[in-house]
Amino acid sequence: MPSAQGGDGPVVLFDGVCNLCARLVRFILDHERVDVPARIRFGALQSDGARRALAAAGVSDPASLGDSFVLIEGGRVYVRSEAAARTARYLRAPWRWASVARQLPRAVRDPLYAFVAQRRYRWFGKRESCLMPTAELRARFLD
Repeated sequence: MPSAQGGDGPVVLFDGVCNLCARLVRFILDHERVDVPARIRFGALQSDGARRALAAAGVSDPASLGDSFVLIEGGRVYVRSEAAARTARYLRAPWRWASVARQLPRAVRDPLYAFVAQRRYRWFGKRESCLMPTAELRARFLD
């Protein structure tokens, strides 16, 4: 799927003020597979780039997704545990093996996801502003 800036490949959208989310983005960048055809692009859910990417994927009301972890892949939008498990496929072993979590029923996965999501600010803190990528990683982030 073309991203909001014209690149192809998966797009991960995250809560830009969440410290846990920022750490997860860094983790993905550090452990991403190099043998995949397209690199993951990133965007804070609060950004215009995220709104454009969601609109291009057919989401007319981004607020309906809440502040969930979102993966846009192949023109489809995945949220919560499904987005996390699908994103794991883009990581090097052994981290990509977490994608087997998709075999668990969503009724099990999503409550676990929600448990952490509801406590993330308390456990990991919150930023005053969205994560700002380094100059070398800037091209991987939506404007």
